[in-house]
Amino acid sequence: MLSVLSPNKAASQEAAYKFDIGASLGVSGYLGDANTANFMSHPGFAAGASFRYIMNTRWAIKGMFTTAGLSGNSADMENVYPGGQTYEFTSTVYDLGARVEFNFFNYGIGESYRKLRRWTPYLSLGAGVTIASSEGTHVAMNIPMGLGVRYKVAPRINLGLEWSMTKVFGDNVDGPVLDDLYDIKSSFIKNTDWYSLIMFSISYEFGERCKNCFYVD
Repeated sequence: MLSVLSPNKAASQEAAYKFDIGASLGVSGYLGDANTANFMSHPGFAAGASFRYIMNTRWAIKGMFTTAGLSGNSADMENVYPGGQTYEFTSTVYDLGARVEFNFFNYGIGESYRKLRRWTPYLSLGAGVTIASSEGTHVAMNIPMGLGVRYKVAPRINLGLEWSMTKVFGDNVDGPVLDDLYDIKSSFIKNTDWYSLIMFSISYEFGERCKNCFYVD
C-alpha cells in the first residue's frame, strides 16, 4: 500500500501550472514637467489585474490592466518656469499592456532535481498603451520596466512586490497646459512624462500541465 501511495504523493508535490490570474494594489508616482526629482513626492493610489502565461520556471508573459492616480505641483521644484508661474495637475491613467518576465532562479515547489526555489527576484519589460484623463483624454504608447520579487506561498498561490517605471511616448499625462512650457515641442521620443508604481500582488495558478510528459515545461 505504501509503495502505491508514495508515487502519487510525489506527483502531487510536483504539479505545475500553465497560467495564473492576479490582482495588485499599491502606490503611484509621477515624473514630468510638474515634478522633476522625487517621483513619490505626490503619491497616489494604484490597482491592477493580470493574466500570466507561465512558459517555464524562468520565463513568463503577462498581460496587465492598471489604473493609477497621478498628481504634481511645480511649486515644489527648484526650477522656475517662464514668468515665475507654477503649475499643478491631477490625472487618472489607465494602462493596458503586456510584459515579458525573467526569473533569476528556477521558480516553483517540488522537483528537487531541478533546484526549484519558492522565491526569486525577477525583471520585466514590455509595451502598452496609456490613457490619461487630465483636462481631456490623451492616448500614448508606453514602455514599462520593472524589478520585483515573488514568493510561492502554496503550489498555486504567489505573493509579489514590484517596482516599475513606465516611459510614456507623449507629453500629456500631466495635461496640455504643461506641454511646451519652454516653446520646445515634444515628440514621440522627446518628452518628460514617466510614472512609477510600487505594487503588492497575489495570484492564483491554474491549468495543470500534463504529468505524463517527459518535458514538463
